[in-house]
Amino acid sequence: MDTLPSIREQLGSVPQLPGVYLWKDAHGSVLYVGKARQLRSRMRQYVNLQDARAMIPRLMAQTASFDYLVAESEHESLILEKNLINQYAPPFNVDFKDDKSYPFVALTKGDVFPAIKYTREKPVATSRYFGPYTDARAARMMVDVARRVVPLCQTQCVEWKRLKRKLEAHPELLSDPDASPEGDKPCFDSHVGLGPGPCGGTCTPQEYAGNVRQIERFLAGHRREFLKQMEHEMQDAAANLDFERAARTKNRIDIVRSLEDRQHVQLAPTLSCDVVGFFREETITGVHVLTVREGIVIISNEFVLDKGLDVLDDDLADTFLVRYYEQATSIPREVVLAALPEDATVLEAWLTTKLDSSHGAKVRLVAPSRGERHELLALAERNARHTLMRYKVRTRYDEERTNSALLQLESALALERAPIRIECFDISTIHGRHSVASMVVFSAGRADKGQYRRFKVRLDTGEANDFAMMGEVLGRRYAAVRMADERFGSRPDLLIVDGGKPQLTAALQQLGQLDLDIPVCGLAKQDEELFVPWQDDPIVLPSGSAGLYLVKQVRDEAHRFAITFHRELRGKAMTASILDDVTGLGPKRKKLLLKAFGSLKHLRAATVEELAAVKGIPQEVARDAFAVLHQE
Repeated sequence: MDTLPSIREQLGSVPQLPGVYLWKDAHGSVLYVGKARQLRSRMRQYVNLQDARAMIPRLMAQTASFDYLVAESEHESLILEKNLINQYAPPFNVDFKDDKSYPFVALTKGDVFPAIKYTREKPVATSRYFGPYTDARAARMMVDVARRVVPLCQTQCVEWKRLKRKLEAHPELLSDPDASPEGDKPCFDSHVGLGPGPCGGTCTPQEYAGNVRQIERFLAGHRREFLKQMEHEMQDAAANLDFERAARTKNRIDIVRSLEDRQHVQLAPTLSCDVVGFFREETITGVHVLTVREGIVIISNEFVLDKGLDVLDDDLADTFLVRYYEQATSIPREVVLAALPEDATVLEAWLTTKLDSSHGAKVRLVAPSRGERHELLALAERNARHTLMRYKVRTRYDEERTNSALLQLESALALERAPIRIECFDISTIHGRHSVASMVVFSAGRADKGQYRRFKVRLDTGEANDFAMMGEVLGRRYAAVRMADERFGSRPDLLIVDGGKPQLTAALQQLGQLDLDIPVCGLAKQDEELFVPWQDDPIVLPSGSAGLYLVKQVRDEAHRFAITFHRELRGKAMTASILDDVTGLGPKRKKLLLKAFGSLKHLRAATVEELAAVKGIPQEVARDAFAVLHQE
């Protein structure tokens, strides 16, 4: 923070123009790259800590200098930001977790007889690419399916390579565009219908070019138009009594339709868009992209993003869209997201430029709240969650993260050993009524639900007194009889109470009365601060750290468990109070009804006959109960 006054002074010379800024550390390494409509105003938000993101104080604490580049427009600043992130890979910017090249399906358009291939190569100007695919098997399968639909040579074919070398050495062989170069021998693929046979001299460049155009339309997702064309071909062949060609065409039609049959989501045939779903957890994010063309999901891609230290959802979506569509070859006219990023208009302008439509079409970013786009978005978000789960299992992310969290807590809280068993308590009450407490247990960083306990608070204060209630519950849990009870498990390595200094004091007093020395801390909700007995100032774990995530997870689970129990008690109390008005329904019969139906909602939904069917409930009492339950 010592460098901030100097940086603040230097910002006076920064212009109020669109551009890109770079925050750097003392060694000159780039920490963060961002774009702005007005550079000086945006950078001052960082220096004055006016930005709401939790990462900003930590970023500025490491910042020693800055740099900036002025752009002609917001559109240009978007491109600059993307290129600089690629160049420097700053730790505070979002990035792909697996920074690898993704597979594409490519057509070698620079050749006389273009071939299809699966590739991870850097883009070549003479080839056209379709993708990216994140599943290599899906990319290879698409090459096979495309060749079964439209015969085309593949780059691995030995005869195609020989023909290519021959034409490069003797271009005069193609002086007549309608002539077919004399081949050596036809390849195996041409015999089985996967290649049109230019290697055997049975296909002219013009005929071959027609196949290339068809396969481009197919790979781009224009399959309905493609089906209509093939149906006409089949009918023409049948009309001319060429039944062999008609059968081959029908087989191609069946292959294309089989791709539609694999899709379980029914969509409008005119729908063409990309649907991007995100699922965030800690500092990693799963992303799933559904590429929909003419009502069919033709590609389903998944990614994992990393290095997003407290990155806002806007920044996350913005950065991903730029990185993804930088590589993507098919730009849709519509991109579906859960929420529109702040600079949606800039992204739309950039995507429209990449679309380069001859009809002047523009790209729109949309955030639907209903309809089939909304359903597709929910599907993409569910798949994004599974993307992240698979990644975590594959990389043992949770195990490594948990070990790191336990070691961080051991160090930050000065514990004698890592807190393998953590117990956390939370109080739930409304003005002192139906007060309950929950105890949740985490063993080795994971929820141990078999050890959870809940308590009805016996203290009758007539008002909400969390401190007294916490003392009572801890006294009951850590009493000698409970500590000796195997059902309550072993002694905890760390006790967490939900709240700040007052709750911590109440816990310490109770443990002192029981003569127990258990490490204890209080977790405040507002700033996620840990209060400990030996110092007045709270301990602040680094934002995004594994230790902070674990204690928040423990606290939130205790809160959830307490709220669930509290609602249950309130529901039973409400049901019992309504049944008090039923003549002939005493405590025993109330208990029978509550046990039979479980809740007031189910009790109200029951008929007189269902109420009377409960053993011990007479017919007249069932009628009275039904009348009282439905009297409003």
